[in-house]
Amino acid sequence: MPTMTYNLCTALMDTASLELSFNRANDLHAFGMPEDRLARMAARQAFVEMKTCFMRAAADIEGSAGMLIQRKVRQASEVIELWRLRHAVLSGLPRDQVDANVHRQELMHQLDSAFPEGGGNTSFVPL
Repeated sequence: MPTMTYNLCTALMDTASLELSFNRANDLHAFGMPEDRLARMAARQAFVEMKTCFMRAAADIEGSAGMLIQRKVRQASEVIELWRLRHAVLSGLPRDQVDANVHRQELMHQLDSAFPEGGGNTSFVPL
């Protein structure tokens, strides 16, 4: 009887360690498969391009409001934070300058590429 208990305990321990190794193998994809790295790099590049566009536009906003917006844009670490600042940046740009219109067009292009349909539709969008 003790041998049977020992064999059963050994089998259970082997099964537990086997399950643990299978679970680790399933989690490995999160640690850098090539397609995941490429997707993260593309997302980061898109964010940097959008943030640069926002910073150029915010630099044309004058006064204390401009300084505040510039600081908030610099502190943004995610695309959604820039999206939340879009109205402040767009409304703060001077209306009578050609550069301001160029900034508006660039901002709208960046926002449209990151948020299809203006970010209002949250339904499934096929790739």
